[in-house]
Amino acid sequence: MMTDEDEMFYAHPESVEGLLQRGRGLGAIRAAQDPQQAAPFVYDSIRRDWSGSFPDERAIYLARLIRDLRLSPTPVAEQLSGSSHEHARATDVLVVLALDGSNEARDALRAHIRDGAHWMYVLEEVAHHWPTPWWDDLGDIARTRIVDVLEPPLTNPAWIRFGIDISHPVPRPSRRDLSGHTIDALYGLLTETQQPKNRIRVDALRELRHRDALDALLPLVPTLVTPDDTRLLPEIYRAVEHLGPAAVPAAHAWAHHEFPRLAYLGATTLADQLVPEAIPLLIDRLAELRRTHTWCGPDAGARRLARFGSAATDALTHLRWFWLRTPHSYERAAYLQALAAIDRTGLDYAHTESLWDCEENSRLQAIDQAPDSPLTRARIADLRDDPMETPDVRSAAAGRAAGSQPFSRPGSGAPSRNA
Repeated sequence: MMTDEDEMFYAHPESVEGLLQRGRGLGAIRAAQDPQQAAPFVYDSIRRDWSGSFPDERAIYLARLIRDLRLSPTPVAEQLSGSSHEHARATDVLVVLALDGSNEARDALRAHIRDGAHWMYVLEEVAHHWPTPWWDDLGDIARTRIVDVLEPPLTNPAWIRFGIDISHPVPRPSRRDLSGHTIDALYGLLTETQQPKNRIRVDALRELRHRDALDALLPLVPTLVTPDDTRLLPEIYRAVEHLGPAAVPAAHAWAHHEFPRLAYLGATTLADQLVPEAIPLLIDRLAELRRTHTWCGPDAGARRLARFGSAATDALTHLRWFWLRTPHSYERAAYLQALAAIDRTGLDYAHTESLWDCEENSRLQAIDQAPDSPLTRARIADLRDDPMETPDVRSAAAGRAAGSQPFSRPGSGAPSRNA
């Protein structure tokens, strides 16, 4: 049962707490201006999962905050003994801190591998990210502890190096072999109304797509829904995309259908073929997602709208709103890319702030697009030289630095307002 203390509500998106929860660059900037005030929010962002979705990135962002605000790693290390989700977030942050030279972080993870309950996850993470000499001496401990593990581990450099057996059957979803069916028989399966009608129809669609035999599919699309009549069959989207321009006539009708999933398929099909009719449909969809605070998925519409350039200016307000507020940080780069494709006016600040963003894609975009200034040159130099940073970001920062004016460190100053 969730207690009042554990119940999670995002703080206001312009507050330091809310910015840190969302992984915004401005959160890191403002936290550095008052580390004592920000410290509880940083630790809370590690203890509780404020990232909005599985692909969201937080480890480097939070580890940098621990380092740059000169906070103690001890509360993070103590979290290793917490719940499965708490210990995983703590592990990810400590792994990065150790790469920066934190002996406390490194020792805490090694100690947990020796004695902790979540030792397998910790060992797999350090083996993925640390130099081999940092964990190579733990083989005897791993071989001793693995005896008590019921499920064999997944493939990982540690198990391979330590000679631990990782052979186990890999479960695979059952898929009927329909390669012997004729095309007419496959279409017959699509119109089958008896159970099981979901799995077999998906397999039939996949087989038709592989044979490039989708010409007769379009009239059937509105009927190809899941058994609960709430969604289109997942394979439909690939099949319609495979048809390309041939799907446009049908998509005009789908786009105005009363079934929302079919209407959206129609709009996206038109957008993928750059049919201008798709623009207001995609904007209406974006507005509805904004109205309902639906964070998952607006990035797909943003990427499609970006392809229309300045013709999609009516989407700018919604795109800015999602960029500022979304807790799904992995989607933020798509909103900024769409804003830049439609109208670059006023984006210098957003690109500069994104040099501090939690998402690698956002930092990469910022390295490419942030305006030249002493502040951005200094930050790009930091990204180039930071051992916490990803190889792609360090490489991009090195390239930008090599083409910039000589770096000069500003005495102080950083972005301090919202985009």
